[in-house]
Amino acid sequence: MGHQKTIFVQPAEVTTTLPLTSNVQSTTKVISKQLTLSKTNHTTKRSATNGSIKKTFTNGLTTNHHIRLSHRNSEVHITPPTTPPTTRYSDTKIPLIVECQVRARIPTATGDMFLHLYKNNRDNKEHLAVVFGEDIRSTSLDTSRPGEVEMDRILRGAYTGKLKPGQTSSSDGFKGTTMISSDKLPPPLVRIHSECFTGEIVQSVRCDCGEQLKEAMKLIQSEGRGVVIYLRQEGRGIGLADKLRAYNLQDLGHDTVSANVFLHHPPDLRTYDIATQILADLRLSNIRLLTNNPDKIEQVENGGIKVVERVPMVPSAWKVNHDSNHIINELDQYLKVKVERMRHLLNVPETLLN
Repeated sequence: MGHQKTIFVQPAEVTTTLPLTSNVQSTTKVISKQLTLSKTNHTTKRSATNGSIKKTFTNGLTTNHHIRLSHRNSEVHITPPTTPPTTRYSDTKIPLIVECQVRARIPTATGDMFLHLYKNNRDNKEHLAVVFGEDIRSTSLDTSRPGEVEMDRILRGAYTGKLKPGQTSSSDGFKGTTMISSDKLPPPLVRIHSECFTGEIVQSVRCDCGEQLKEAMKLIQSEGRGVVIYLRQEGRGIGLADKLRAYNLQDLGHDTVSANVFLHHPPDLRTYDIATQILADLRLSNIRLLTNNPDKIEQVENGGIKVVERVPMVPSAWKVNHDSNHIINELDQYLKVKVERMRHLLNVPETLLN
């Protein structure tokens, strides 16, 4: 395969200054409209002059810049949290290992796919890979395990082809067929998607996560080959409980970024090292990535996977310009903040720029 040009914008780092919880003098505090962010390493520092904690995180920006935490109200009086700040990166030096535990064929109205369930040595979550195409195989799944028999391999999905009633060999389904290796085929379309209960299950319009997942599945299935990696990192990594707290803060005037910061989280806690290890396990070293997030691209490439093309995910509501009478809704606000505050690669409709 010849050299292919990478198409995307690389991210960088930003920092946020947060108040020390120990300095809280009363039950309420006026939250400022502005927090200053600057480029540093992933460290936490105590300032001797103002008694604050400086918290650093990667946000996905190309240059050092200032981000304003805007509110719909000029001031918001809220009781500050007493929980300590959360760090984005694990301190463990143990190498990350992922292993596909089981794989099964999932028939749908539009065709078959294979669902892979992964475990790892970093968390207890069951991360998933939805695979389209017979050539994309899991190395850890196919590897023989001590003491297993053919039925063990069949039960965990380490078979080729399609299972038939009465089958006793893991290779029966592919006899007489030569399978092309995935590294000899064009880079597949890949979506790395983070779990979103509110957007996918109850169809909240505070985000476009449900739409993105549905569209990614549709695009990959139409190509007949590709992967959706489903990571269990709800609420951009802060979990469902704090995500719901952030929703309440948004109703009080915060946006999706300042709500996370108020809860002592970075705007985005998600990491993609597990996703890159899953892609490596699936023998995919070059991919076309469905994303608007430059931080995701940087992390994937830092993990050794080459992103040869960024495929935009344009929300349906933004595929055509709004008319002049359009009323900005919560989804518009969310998407606009991700563009302006997190540097997501989307064109904001002109009617929303005023």
